[in-house]
Amino acid sequence: MLVLTRKLGESIAIDDDIKIVVVQIKGRQVRLGIDAPRDTKIHREEVYLAIQEQNKAAAQSETDPVKKVAKLLRAS
Repeated sequence: MLVLTRKLGESIAIDDDIKIVVVQIKGRQVRLGIDAPRDTKIHREEVYLAIQEQNKAAAQSETDPVKKVAKLLRAS
């Protein structure tokens, strides 16, 4: 893990198209601004982990109902 020290208003560049700026420091909280291309997915870690869990659950779900619907659609 790379650990950097930045002051208010300073930034970090990632590749050529992502920039992270320290926008505000208030007590133990730091507010960051992220400038990245629109197609870059950016989530808080807890949201990202929840999305991953939902994706895993969806991938493991039973496919029988889907097969039944597909069969019904083919019959009509």
